[in-house]
Amino acid sequence: MGARKPFSKVIKANIGDAHAMGQVPITFIRQVLACVTYPDLIDKADFPPDVKKRARDILGACGGGSIGSYTASHGIEQIRQHVAEYIERRDCHPARWQDICLSAGASTGIKNVLQLLCNHLDGKPSGVMIPIPQYPLYSASLAEYGLTQVGYYLDEAAQWGLALDELERSYKEAQKDCNVRALVVINPGNPTGQVLTRSNIESIIKFAHAHRLLVFADEVYQDNVYAEGSQFHSFKKVLRELGEPYSSTLELASFMSISKGYMGECGLRGGWAELVNLAPPVQAQLYKCVSAMLCPSALGQAAIDCVAKPPMPGEPSYEQWAREKANVLSSLRERATLIADTFNQMEGFKCNVVQGAMYAFPSFELPPRALEAAKAAGKEPDVFYAFELLEQTGICVVPGSGFGQRPGTFHFRTTILPQPELLKQMLDSFKQFHQAFTAKYA
Repeated sequence: MGARKPFSKVIKANIGDAHAMGQVPITFIRQVLACVTYPDLIDKADFPPDVKKRARDILGACGGGSIGSYTASHGIEQIRQHVAEYIERRDCHPARWQDICLSAGASTGIKNVLQLLCNHLDGKPSGVMIPIPQYPLYSASLAEYGLTQVGYYLDEAAQWGLALDELERSYKEAQKDCNVRALVVINPGNPTGQVLTRSNIESIIKFAHAHRLLVFADEVYQDNVYAEGSQFHSFKKVLRELGEPYSSTLELASFMSISKGYMGECGLRGGWAELVNLAPPVQAQLYKCVSAMLCPSALGQAAIDCVAKPPMPGEPSYEQWAREKANVLSSLRERATLIADTFNQMEGFKCNVVQGAMYAFPSFELPPRALEAAKAAGKEPDVFYAFELLEQTGICVVPGSGFGQRPGTFHFRTTILPQPELLKQMLDSFKQFHQAFTAKYA
């Protein structure tokens, strides 16, 4: 007999798990996975012929013809080749499959590359520049590996853009205590939902080149771009098109995942890193370290193959795949607009346009008595607000202090993933709660 609550279910707006919030899986991906998991279906199931061919190809690339066998530590070669082809189609520039390392989600790939920086130079630890607000994978991993977190603030007033003078300030201040060796950029942004302009990316590349920094380009939301006028530009593409001296010397690691985009296959744990301009001995050492973990999930790798090499026009599965992809992204676009518009209509709230990714990160004001109540409860004000919201409505969001924010400001991150009807209910409950909360602490 649990405690009685004024709601019937918890709305998990705290995590970017699309399928947990009702998104329907892409048919082509699940049909291929069904066949590679239970090969008898290849002959027995009424699946399109391109599904069956893909399953045979993947099984043929697996040791012993079984998805249950170990693969090469950095991934099945055929799938790495398909990822390189995907990147070439996206960027219109060559990609080498030897520079592709598959991983159990992008998170593992990011952590693998971070380990390259664990050595100390001149008695000082290595520093890694990360955005504030940031995805907590970075702060947690830096702490785990003994690396120094070097925060730089995104500019909320400029649609969470990345200002060059802020990068320079952060870099110069940190150099006193550590050797700054890398720069993390999340684009489209988590938790902030911004999409960087091409000119912004060019300036970031030039900054990183001037300071000899390895760039971590976290691009897992590259399919999730919604706002009119916004466009995803990969760091690899911009780097190549900037030409020398940048294109052949700036070290870059870019990351992609099957957990986001239109796929939302979080639980399958599939991702990849593309390594650009790393010294061959360094890359060889990274692959050697990766081999200690045996291999990422072969089932996740099979899903990667479906994403990197989706059905093409004229193939039997193409029309359904294209329709399902378009429907997912169209619905996310509508929800992105709805959630920002709703928050901007609420007293004391300000929410930037959700240009991409899967999140809104609105700022909000709290009355003085709420600040006093939070202090008395031993909680940060945004944490106090988020707990009250959960207790009264069942809506679970993440306080902005969990991601970092400018002192004196309050935010929270919410996903745009609840399906449309549930999202409308959530936002209606949010408005009622905020009015009652404000009145209570007025």
